[in-house]
Amino acid sequence: MTVLDAVPSVRPRRRRALTRFLRHRAGLVGLVVCLLIVGAALLAPWVAPHDPDFQFPEGLTMEGAPLAPGGAYPLGTDLLGRDLLSRLVWGARASLTVGFVANGVAVLLGLLIGALGALTRGWLGTLIMRFTDVMLAFPVLLLAIALTAILKPSLWIVALVIAFLNWVPIARVVYSEVSSLREREFVEAAGAVGASGGRVLMRHILPHLLPTALVWGSLGVGTTVLLEATLSFLGVGVQPPTPSWGGIINESQSYLTTAPWLVLAPGAAILLTSLGFNLLGEGLRDALDPRSTR
Repeated sequence: MTVLDAVPSVRPRRRRALTRFLRHRAGLVGLVVCLLIVGAALLAPWVAPHDPDFQFPEGLTMEGAPLAPGGAYPLGTDLLGRDLLSRLVWGARASLTVGFVANGVAVLLGLLIGALGALTRGWLGTLIMRFTDVMLAFPVLLLAIALTAILKPSLWIVALVIAFLNWVPIARVVYSEVSSLREREFVEAAGAVGASGGRVLMRHILPHLLPTALVWGSLGVGTTVLLEATLSFLGVGVQPPTPSWGGIINESQSYLTTAPWLVLAPGAAILLTSLGFNLLGEGLRDALDPRSTR
């Protein structure tokens, strides 16, 4: 068998992966859910029935309580007379912005640091992975609360803080995969004919890491959205007047018994988003894993 025969064929693998994904019912359901939520966020100015920050004079009862769902307000109004559906639609923008930006940066950092730790031999590679182990020892939520509180919470600060915390497990997975790929015949052959380390990484190793990055990228969005909602609920996430699902729950928690829709609606949005991206990630994982028997 020649060296070229040892190089895995990419195009047939992609076709087989696509076929397996199209047969994965849970993955397709997750894809549809994700497309609907992302579409609503992108089209928020046209989808939302009202201005999310406008306080309607008729949006409260005579006693000053929020209106129940129905009529001009399909999901009711909040404690200030604002349309809850509009705030949820615009809140999807904030949550998904943090989810995609934070998770995208985390995946890139994880790929870079994990691959560098596996390809760099000696003390530098050991130092990189020991730093990764130290980061794994910190409680993610407590560290996120501390960092966002110190750096003055905002949408972009929250995204960067979550990215800084979420790259660690990705780096560990990438480190294991690159350590295995480094011993493959086609990688050793590339080094033997004089290819530089950067060329070996970009041309021969990185294409094999793309499935891992794709799966982690989809699975991580749901986790990131949930972490952002937690930080916003605790008051150290996305700050008012920008609508966010966690912030809506925080504002409405005192109305849980008298106006439960104020808490249930954003909670359902968080649950549906996390579920959709997790189902999508599961489908991609099973489709891209050649050992999958699903």
